[in-house]
Amino acid sequence: MEKIPSFTIDHNRLLRGVYLSRQDRTPSGDIISTFDIRLTEPNRQPALSPESLHAMEHLAATLLRNNPEWKNRIVYWGPMGCCTGNYLIIQGDLSSSQIVPLLIDTFRRIADFEGDIPGATPKDCGNYSFMDLKQAKEDARRFLSEVLENIKEENLNYPQ
Repeated sequence: MEKIPSFTIDHNRLLRGVYLSRQDRTPSGDIISTFDIRLTEPNRQPALSPESLHAMEHLAATLLRNNPEWKNRIVYWGPMGCCTGNYLIIQGDLSSSQIVPLLIDTFRRIADFEGDIPGATPKDCGNYSFMDLKQAKEDARRFLSEVLENIKEENLNYPQ
């Protein structure tokens, strides 16, 4: 079986960052950009807890889909199975650097979030109690201050 492109990235050298993972063209001609939002260095730093990622998923998906400038272009936000980051899918021919301001806003709002997590009720979520808001806020704050606010080329392009 042919290895898919995302499994050809050298995860032993991958840094935390915002990476354009792939671009696809829909039958109607739209371009869909998939971004790898890597919150930890795979195989070198601890993975995020699934509870933190779940809380972050609810918050980021809600914030992104309510962002006045981007909401009509957001297709998907969701966690990676390896618990080292998230995928963000956006309509449009976009680069990693173009979405950094959106991510700074999103992660700042997650880090500062107070209140009930959107959709964290038995009616709205299949595992509503499996969330850790405190840890999600801490993980978001760390990614924001250590990566997004000081973004470098090596955090925007996959290692070669």
